[in-house]
Amino acid sequence: MPLDFTAIDFETANGFRGSPCAVGLSKVRGGRIVEEASWLMRPPAGHDRFDPRNVRIHGIEEHMVARRPRFCDLFAEIGGFIGGDILVAHNAAFDMGVIRSALEVSELAGPAYEYGCTVILSRRSYSLVSHSLPFVAEAAGVPLVNHHDAVEDARACAGIMIDIASRNSASSLAELYGILGLQLSQAEAYIPGSVPLSKPTRTARERLANGGALSGWMSWPEEGANPQPNLQADATHPLFGQTVVFTGALGMSRPEAKQRAAQLGAQPASRVTRGTTVLVVGDGFVADDLVSGKVTAKASRVMDLHQRGQQIEVLSEAEFLQMTGGRWPAAAL
Repeated sequence: MPLDFTAIDFETANGFRGSPCAVGLSKVRGGRIVEEASWLMRPPAGHDRFDPRNVRIHGIEEHMVARRPRFCDLFAEIGGFIGGDILVAHNAAFDMGVIRSALEVSELAGPAYEYGCTVILSRRSYSLVSHSLPFVAEAAGVPLVNHHDAVEDARACAGIMIDIASRNSASSLAELYGILGLQLSQAEAYIPGSVPLSKPTRTARERLANGGALSGWMSWPEEGANPQPNLQADATHPLFGQTVVFTGALGMSRPEAKQRAAQLGAQPASRVTRGTTVLVVGDGFVADDLVSGKVTAKASRVMDLHQRGQQIEVLSEAEFLQMTGGRWPAAAL
């Protein structure tokens, strides 16, 4: 089988996954990018508020999509481009969650998808202090000039998957996953009214029913207890099996952040040790801060351990929220 797939990247208007405002797709045939497509769109009705923090990330403002079709009007065209391909995304749990939640709130049916995640594969292929897309793209020798432009991110994701397959002498995604002892993931088909709504969608509907109120920023309390990981969680999720430490101020209490991680199969911890595999950094941290040196003491400790050979990864608050399905808090814009 040839190395065929379609890479996908969504940008969202706000913290709810079902608020897509842009999508980029990059089709690969025989290990080469052969076609690309991208769309700006209005998010589904009722979920089309543009959060300033999301706008700062991707630069898409409400007026830029005001005359664009909504997700429900474009999904047939998007699905036609994908066809029967395996989907590939960087942090695929987020992008597949966007499709599912957007279908749910649009009351629109969608097919099942088989998919792979380049975050998970990159951890097995590159020794990096951050597996955010710019760091992995650089390691794979893939250009990425305008990060958070949906089609550029999809193109970079495609290039990363091609490089990882090449490093493992794999001629197809099925062969690559077999070599690495992994399995491609499955996203179930969605038929409105036939299956329960996903948790992010249920939460979003509850918020709308309560007037859309969001909690504000919370100062860090004590570390709190470290809950045990949920061993029944999805083993293909990027946080499953990881030992996670938090540093700096996030938009939620540290106990809540730990609980979110534990629900996805991670083991929260209070200090950076030899067992730490993931550090989540608040205070507005972005991956580029690892280069500029604007990091906390815990992050500095992580970088030191990484240089000594420990496999450890630094995540920003935005990346953690994507992985856990969380939302930006309402205050402190």
